[in-house]
Amino acid sequence: MYLTFFGLNEKPFAITPDPRYLYLSERHAEALAHLLYGINEAGGFVQLTGEVGTGKTTIVRSLLAQTPKNAEIALILNPKMTAPEFLLTICEELGIGVPDSALQSLKDLVDILSHYLLRAHAAGQRVVLVVDEAQNLSPEVLEQVRLLTNLETNTQKLLQIILIGQPELRELLSRTELRQLAQRITGRYHLNPLSREETTAYVRHRLRVAGATTDIFSPQALAEVFRLSQGVPRVINVICDRALLGAYSLDRHRVTTPLVRNAAAEVFGRRFTPHWVPWLATAAVAALVVSLLAALWSLEPWRSHPASATPAAATPAAATAPVVTAPGTAATAAPVAAVPGAPPPSPRLVELLGAHAAETDTDNAFAKLFGLWGAKYQPNSTDPCTQAQQQGLECVAERGSFGQLRLYNHPAILLLTDPGGVSHQVVLTALGEEDARLELGGTHTVGLGELSHYWLGDFVMLWRPGSSPVKPLSAGMRGEPVRWLRQSLEHLAGRPPAAAGESDLFDADLTAQVREFQRAHQLTVDGIAGVQTQIALAGALSSPNTPLLSANDTHHGG
Repeated sequence: MYLTFFGLNEKPFAITPDPRYLYLSERHAEALAHLLYGINEAGGFVQLTGEVGTGKTTIVRSLLAQTPKNAEIALILNPKMTAPEFLLTICEELGIGVPDSALQSLKDLVDILSHYLLRAHAAGQRVVLVVDEAQNLSPEVLEQVRLLTNLETNTQKLLQIILIGQPELRELLSRTELRQLAQRITGRYHLNPLSREETTAYVRHRLRVAGATTDIFSPQALAEVFRLSQGVPRVINVICDRALLGAYSLDRHRVTTPLVRNAAAEVFGRRFTPHWVPWLATAAVAALVVSLLAALWSLEPWRSHPASATPAAATPAAATAPVVTAPGTAATAAPVAAVPGAPPPSPRLVELLGAHAAETDTDNAFAKLFGLWGAKYQPNSTDPCTQAQQQGLECVAERGSFGQLRLYNHPAILLLTDPGGVSHQVVLTALGEEDARLELGGTHTVGLGELSHYWLGDFVMLWRPGSSPVKPLSAGMRGEPVRWLRQSLEHLAGRPPAAAGESDLFDADLTAQVREFQRAHQLTVDGIAGVQTQIALAGALSSPNTPLLSANDTHHGG
């Protein structure tokens, strides 16, 4: 109804779990990474929990869209069933034919499933069972789920299980009778609602995906969306959809705070007061109390015994700062002692992008990034990646997360988009747990929450490979790249250098070392040293001339 009015291609706030609209906050990106790790790593359970509407099912859909070619997924969306029905549903999801005689026999169903898993393992296939709404599993079915993990070879489990559910799932698995199952959970992750900054980024992200070219929601309206939704994505979607409809019905191209409150009133069936009303009421009560105290103070006996005054000359000079008061009340100045040598507060990122927009183009960004590697960048010449190869470096351009940047551990160019829709290319030089360092009109430290408001995951990074051109290394291959791989892994493991004639054959021992490295760095554990594994390995080696994200303290600078 309102699509043409706002210039949208489709409804941006539909509550169906469309992976195209997945907004990867840092928590959601880490949750998705945990599930992908669960698909690629054999053995045990992976547990993902979150409140209703926090995006669990959408993450599952995104997971299915990124399933490796060698993985088969059995997805169960409604697990409220008996143990035979549960096993039969798994067989149906995997396309396993089940004779009528085995429909009600747990033993026959387990045998059929076991034979299928053995055949899949022999063919190099991974089989993963994903159970959504797992808090609805009965203890009987949960026990059957535990028994499924007993299907194994001498070296690995044949079935990986991912349990996704509401917080009640954690309570369910904490029961004493289910402790054997709980002990097999190798990864746990809980999704929290979005923060205020993430809520704003989430709304703008969905509008951009739907085709919006301007900010339809005012900043104040976005703050109200967060207040009324508490950062729960599903509630955000419903409120924003109603707010767009309300703006359309009033012929307004901008969604304001009152429109958001009216939309929330329709959704929840009750009125919402502006956020400042409770605060104003509190201020009024406080003013009344102050007035009563002043009246009492004016009476005897207090007035007859005034407190001794402190000489004004004894008070050191101090700066004064305005005191925020309730509307309509007088403000007094309070002394504020200056802190000697304190650095001025860092400007907000959006202000930095506006002030230094001239240096956020491709040439400026690559010139800075090349400089960190001691390389030279020539503007208006060949493309940057070709120039990098000519100087022994390689480019990697991906869409990822802060976790992936930490894994690669090299400075990167981040593609940021400001509120006006203008793109900026900014160099990231250090990454901490809570903040990051950017080169933007000098060195500045910004919080990861603020940075994620403008960064959707696109980055370009340089790294120094062991050999060029870069190609995946696997069992049976020979050559100097294999020798570099072996020497690098042994160096990281602290083993003494081998003789000069060290083998350049990618043998079983090297495969095991690669798997060990991949497992430690939460990469796909396949024993193949692909590009991602080689980048992570190069970052872990940290030779003296290699710029690293983790090498610097991010708690200083502008």
